[in-house]
Amino acid sequence: MENVSEYTMLAKALAIGLGAIGPGIGLGIIGGKAVEAVGRNPEASGKILINMLIIAAFTEAVAIYALVIAFMIN
Repeated sequence: MENVSEYTMLAKALAIGLGAIGPGIGLGIIGGKAVEAVGRNPEASGKILINMLIIAAFTEAVAIYALVIAFMIN
């Protein structure tokens, strides 16, 4: 019975750990490309910033889903 608790904790750790890798990489790419785009066309920085924030919010939602899944594992 003790092993069940250990495996549950391992499953929770893997769920949030692996679920956060993708959004972390995605946010890095989003930020890098936004800075690159502003460097190429500074006049469009307002439009770029708005689009970057919207896409970053969708990317963060994936990490939040992983966190919810980790909390739901019994």
